[in-house]
Amino acid sequence: MTAARARAKADNMRAPGKHALAFVFLTVLIDTIGFGVIMPVMPQLITQLTGQTVAQAAPIAGFLLTTYAVLQFACGPIMGNLSDRFGRRPVLLASLAAFAFDYALMGFAPTIAWLFLGRAVAGIAGAVYSPAMAYIADVSTPEKRAQSFGIMGAAFGLGFIIGPALGGMLGELGPRAPFFAAAGLAALNFCYGLFVLPESLPLERRRKFDLKRANPLGTLTALKKYPAVMTIAGAVLLWQLAHQVYPSTWSFYAKIRFDWSEAAIGYSLAFVGVLMAFTQGYLTGKVVPRVGEYRAALIGVGSGVLSLLALSVATQGWQAYPAMLLGALQGLAYPSMNAIMSKQVPPNEQGELQGGVASMMSFTTIVGPLIMTQTLGRFSAPGAAIHFPGAAFALAAGLAAISFYLILRAGAPRPALSDAPNSATERT
Repeated sequence: MTAARARAKADNMRAPGKHALAFVFLTVLIDTIGFGVIMPVMPQLITQLTGQTVAQAAPIAGFLLTTYAVLQFACGPIMGNLSDRFGRRPVLLASLAAFAFDYALMGFAPTIAWLFLGRAVAGIAGAVYSPAMAYIADVSTPEKRAQSFGIMGAAFGLGFIIGPALGGMLGELGPRAPFFAAAGLAALNFCYGLFVLPESLPLERRRKFDLKRANPLGTLTALKKYPAVMTIAGAVLLWQLAHQVYPSTWSFYAKIRFDWSEAAIGYSLAFVGVLMAFTQGYLTGKVVPRVGEYRAALIGVGSGVLSLLALSVATQGWQAYPAMLLGALQGLAYPSMNAIMSKQVPPNEQGELQGGVASMMSFTTIVGPLIMTQTLGRFSAPGAAIHFPGAAFALAAGLAAISFYLILRAGAPRPALSDAPNSATERT
């Protein structure tokens, strides 16, 4: 009997097995599918509820995304701390129940205010990643933990491929159909988890809930300790801000510029998901060892700049796909920049750095949708002084170009602090 199983038996708990890991995988997958499945139909549903044009509806969608992001940003640490106090199982199951309720609520929404309420509930429930990752850490051995986390990352990528494609197909049945489908998926996974998911955190390992420890901004101070990291961190911030143009405006831009159907929008988003999954899941491991993180970061960001510029000036639907192909290598950018920063920080402070990076990325999900949707709405509205529906993508290309410049300014990374003999001990 393994130590994990003996401990579980002592605590009158079933030892987590393959079904438990499958459940957590499905939880992350369904969360991502649920987010992506509604993207193709949001323009139609908002215009239906408000009576406004697609261009006027785009800023409203930005506020909806920001509502989701703010609640997820604030509640992620809270959900993680709650799972430390009450266990992973009740928090994960409560999140899935909330998802099922939320998507059903939005499916029946009679006014735009109900959509905002639904997005708020989704933001709280969507903070499930903290307890999900904690569950994986509980049940995985140290040597298998990275592999398990990688599987969860694959769930996110797979969900972004399946979600928009499924949403586009279901959107042909009406703008509310994808919401009910997402609600059904969450309800089925809740029932599955109710029977197969054991608790992974024994009573003696739990701690009291402390609101002071549930602070999403505290780790940002980590970046201030290492000036060498700050330039690359600025490049990451601008790069992630530029990438908010896709989830926040693509559905609206495709309708305004190309007059695409919900299905066509879903297929295009799935196409981008396939490109990103291929680059991050396969090419990164092949390219980075050959050219190094610095050159890989420049290649990735440069690819993104070209793609964003091409999308901003595309006038016909078929032109969008070659433009997206130009950005096939942009998946190299973030992993490479993160690796550069990581090599500048001693081993005993890696977690602190990654916490600061995560908080910075959450910030971009709050402000990015507002900036991009407002830009799209202003330049594509009827009677706009300058009619340029691609303005949001041009803005994103400009932000990505500045990110490219910052990487050039930083230059090739110097030897890592972890390579210095006393780098870690001098700071302790």
